Amino acid sequence: MSEMYHIPVLLHQCIDGLNINPQGVYVDVTFGGGGHSRAILEKLGPKGRLVVFDQDEDAWANRLDDKRVVFVRHNFRYLYHFLKYLDLMPVDGILADLGVSSHHFDVAERGFSFRFDGALDMRMNRNMKLTAADVLNNYAEAQLAELFKFYGEVTSARRLAAQIVKSREAHLFATTGDLKEIAGLFAPKRDAARFLSQVFQALRIEVNGEMDALREMLQKTVEVLRPRGRLVIMSYHSLEDRMVKNFMRTGDVTKAQAETNIYGHAEVPFKVITRKLIVPSEQEINGNPRARSARLRIAERW
Repeated sequence: MSEMYHIPVLLHQCIDGLNINPQGVYVDVTFGGGGHSRAILEKLGPKGRLVVFDQDEDAWANRLDDKRVVFVRHNFRYLYHFLKYLDLMPVDGILADLGVSSHHFDVAERGFSFRFDGALDMRMNRNMKLTAADVLNNYAEAQLAELFKFYGEVTSARRLAAQIVKSREAHLFATTGDLKEIAGLFAPKRDAARFLSQVFQALRIEVNGEMDALREMLQKTVEVLRPRGRLVIMSYHSLEDRMVKNFMRTGDVTKAQAETNIYGHAEVPFKVITRKLIVPSEQEINGNPRARSARLRIAERW
């Protein structure tokens, strides 16, 4: 399953960024198909350890049969909790690939893609109650407009929200086709696919609480990483990337500028390694279109 599940993006750059100590402890908080984890294991010696996180039950099918690996079937927002429970702190490196896997987009019944007509689900963890259909059918118009604007950067967020509320009075949203039909009314002809992607992205982020989970995970890396430990994060849209960039620079996801002490020196928990953003080559993008929007940032714990 894993070979088709997901093609890892910027694989070599991610592994190089971790600066792996063969005897160290590393964490892959977005296991998915296990591509990055396998590459980490190749660098680890017999005493090295790897902890992987993934809340999606489909990822469990890709688990690695290796005594050095611990699989945590939970959201990465619980990073500190589980590492403390496992008595594996501090760790030498943390890797996060924040993009949705190829597998999710390709399985119609998961509801992540407008390319297929499937149930409006979008839950990464199918034990959660809230689905994309619940959001569309129950959220107030103002709530819908806000999530489309901030999570999807949809230009016609208010008009789209108003139309959704109007449409659900006659027919509740149940499938991705239902949403595509309504969202398509506002999509520009020249870039309809991008518009629909933004709409679906906004719903997915809301359903899975992605921004809150990312913020919680980032904040805990300060306590989890040992001095000179590496934080390697790949994001795919501007909201995530802004949070990651701010955090690596200032230690606060909401602040672009670090606070200074009475001597004018910035007190920050990380040293940014990637002064220049790392992005995929045209060759990689041609072989894996999903890589097009990938942005890799690396920082080191002081």
